[in-house]
Amino acid sequence: MEYPRVGVVAVPARAGRRIVWQAVEVPRDPRQIQLEIDAARESLAATLDQLTFRTSPTRLKTKGRDAVQRFLQTPAGMAAVGAVGLLVTFAVVQKIRHRND
Repeated sequence: MEYPRVGVVAVPARAGRRIVWQAVEVPRDPRQIQLEIDAARESLAATLDQLTFRTSPTRLKTKGRDAVQRFLQTPAGMAAVGAVGLLVTFAVVQKIRHRND
């Protein structure tokens, strides 16, 4: 729904050789003002709903878990898991070998 322009409208007026913009009041009725308030309220409610959805902890947790699972299924992810496994194995073997020292 398109609302007519409200508030102040600039009207050109001549002053010498340059154009000077003057503000002219636009008549507004209470019904039009109420429509604008209702439209702003609906827009703010939609924005709040969108922010609530985007920052939902459950949604963020699910999105993060899915991203990690997708990464671990790539060759780079598999290599990272293999490298971490190798480092853990190396650390455990070193601990066992040097525990009596």
